[in-house]
Amino acid sequence: MKPTGQKAFTADSGSGLEAEVTAAFGRRFHVELPDGKTLTCVTRGRKSEFACGDRARVQRIAGGEGIIKDVAPRTSLLYRSDADRQKLIAANVDQVIFVLAAVPSYNEELLNRCLIAAEAAKVQAIVVLNKADLEAETARAKAALAWLADLGYTLVPLCAKQSIAPLAAHLEGKLSVLVGQSGMGKSTIINTLVPDAGARVGEFSAALDAGKHTTTSARLYRLGAAAAIIDSPGLQEFGVYHLTDDELGYAFPEFRPYLGNCRFSNCRHVNEPDCAILAAAKAGKIRAMRLALYQRLVVQHGEWRAQRKAQGR
Repeated sequence: MKPTGQKAFTADSGSGLEAEVTAAFGRRFHVELPDGKTLTCVTRGRKSEFACGDRARVQRIAGGEGIIKDVAPRTSLLYRSDADRQKLIAANVDQVIFVLAAVPSYNEELLNRCLIAAEAAKVQAIVVLNKADLEAETARAKAALAWLADLGYTLVPLCAKQSIAPLAAHLEGKLSVLVGQSGMGKSTIINTLVPDAGARVGEFSAALDAGKHTTTSARLYRLGAAAAIIDSPGLQEFGVYHLTDDELGYAFPEFRPYLGNCRFSNCRHVNEPDCAILAAAKAGKIRAMRLALYQRLVVQHGEWRAQRKAQGR
């Protein structure tokens, strides 16, 4: 099921304050008001499908807090979904920045899944190869990731502990979201871009009584007047169950020249005869690992949908 909350402000939103969601923790949020001040908000009933970057309408309530009444239409929504639930990551972002490093070993399938979600959300994706001071390991990683350039993705090598300049040029005038698995240096990048980020996280934790669970939250940081970045929790998996077969196929840029050229209009590109995607892969025009991931997802999602149908869901 697609997330809700993508409609325009409704009539019952009243004359509340327009704000931007800058931190999300479960059913509690921080929003930034027009005067730059932060307000801690809750949601109505069980409704909690809001994300960092959402433009919200809020109303002050007793206790010095607020309530989120509605959100404005989103220009983009990045989220992940498994067989049972979905997790919103960021709204209205212009680009996704996936952070990996040669050490510790990065998960290439996780990278590919994130790229798929970015394509489906129609959001630009950039890959940062951190810890570039490890020259030999980074050289091997760059060679292994050469396929990114073939698909039009930008690879940005940097050592966040030394200089953030290679990435900074890509942030101007944009709302970005930083994603990646733990241990790749996301926190170092944020702390370099936003020197007081650690202090602000502590303040956020105290305000929401988040305790040890603050790593499960996302936060938006301003990078001057024309840019901002959302830091998201470290990922270990990235489900894309919310995509239909057609959406999944289109999320692979290398598939697009061949889509619609198969013998069967409902071809799933798994083992069907006269499949243009399979023929392109055989000719070396589609990377085998990417095709294998696509096929695994299509089969997995098909089994999941059949099971839900049998259960009447």
